[in-house]
Amino acid sequence: MDIDSGLPLSAPTPRLVQVTPAMAEILLSRTVVNRRLDWGQVDFLADSIIREEWQLTHQGIALDGPLDTGYLLDGQHRLNAVIKAGVAVWIFVFEGLPRTAFPVLDTGKRRSGVDTLSSTGEKYLPVLYSTIRHVILFKNMPDSSWSGNGARIANGRILAAYNEDSGMYRDAVAMGREISKHVFASQTGMAVGYFVTTEAAPAVKVASWIDGLTSGANLEVGDPRLALTKVPHMKKRGAKRRYTMREQVAIYIKAWNAWVGGEKVEKLNFKKTENMPMPVEAKFDR
Repeated sequence: MDIDSGLPLSAPTPRLVQVTPAMAEILLSRTVVNRRLDWGQVDFLADSIIREEWQLTHQGIALDGPLDTGYLLDGQHRLNAVIKAGVAVWIFVFEGLPRTAFPVLDTGKRRSGVDTLSSTGEKYLPVLYSTIRHVILFKNMPDSSWSGNGARIANGRILAAYNEDSGMYRDAVAMGREISKHVFASQTGMAVGYFVTTEAAPAVKVASWIDGLTSGANLEVGDPRLALTKVPHMKKRGAKRRYTMREQVAIYIKAWNAWVGGEKVEKLNFKKTENMPMPVEAKFDR
């Protein structure tokens, strides 16, 4: 295939620049059009910078002229994130972008977390992505809300977590899909519960735990497995409503902890004011 290598006269010039917070403030002072900022996106990017998860990509900032004098056409969120993080990052700066290009900037479809995992060859990608995301939230903000801008997780972080524990996540998704057929909760909620409990207690044989939940055979009153299968859907104004993901995981952990500890439980619930219960630990002797 022949490709014309001749550049159009209006082609912008890319330049790799380490943008400092001070430089970001200067560039923002030369903004052509002030788009309404999504401060949740700014917080998300700033958090990525602080966590040292920022990655250099082809996406950067665009000016209608040279770096020293050009006016900003694109990149407000990245620049505000640099300021908020207080850390310099490497960014591609495109100098000389025509102002006529402004209306078409950032009109492409964002890559989703599911898209990021598509290269793994795994099945059930939406459940896998959601499971990984909520395991990360469990480990980093167990007692905070798992929804909203504060609970966003970078796609790179999702993929890194998968690569570190791919086998465990694969098993968790399979178990979550099966357990959810017999209890009140979603596939993701049960997958997350299974992951964090078996990670904390790898020495516990879970076969009887799973058998009890899925078959219900020979379970006596007070058995935490029976209690978990009897948790009803919450109802609000006559309509069924699932527990939030955080509530689902908490109730699963409560049942697991009681079962591992040999405790009797007839009813399981979780109040919004409660802190997330932590899975009991039982490690292999090393």
